[in-house]
Amino acid sequence: MTQLDQALTNLREDPENIEHRNHFYSLFLQTNFFVPSFDEESGDIAKGEGPVEDPDKALPLIMEADGANYMMLFDHEDRVVSWAEEGVKCIILPGYVAVSMATEELHLAMNVGTDYAKQFVPQEIAWLKQIVDKSKDTEEPAE
Repeated sequence: MTQLDQALTNLREDPENIEHRNHFYSLFLQTNFFVPSFDEESGDIAKGEGPVEDPDKALPLIMEADGANYMMLFDHEDRVVSWAEEGVKCIILPGYVAVSMATEELHLAMNVGTDYAKQFVPQEIAWLKQIVDKSKDTEEPAE
């Protein structure tokens, strides 16, 4: 069980606890996630091992479920492999970058296929975007 798993478990057990909520979302925003990439040539998941060669040109795999599109996020590479049932080329993104990429049409799904799976609803994503934007505003410029 990872720190993020434990934080999600604590949040699920007591969703009104502000400390649990803040701890989970803080960890989520700071965690580096493995995002399966899309292979334009095959029109499917990019198969292989490790990160994509050129992350600036890579596209995240978008999955549709229940009429919504999801960018898949996994906090460990072995979870991606277990979900895909094979090696997958991934883009590695921190949670705050994934949040900034999400839109009303693009939701986030974390650790699908595990006991620690979570889908982020639009209100959550909007709230997290506000936090990310606010933290950008408070960063001091480099000298």
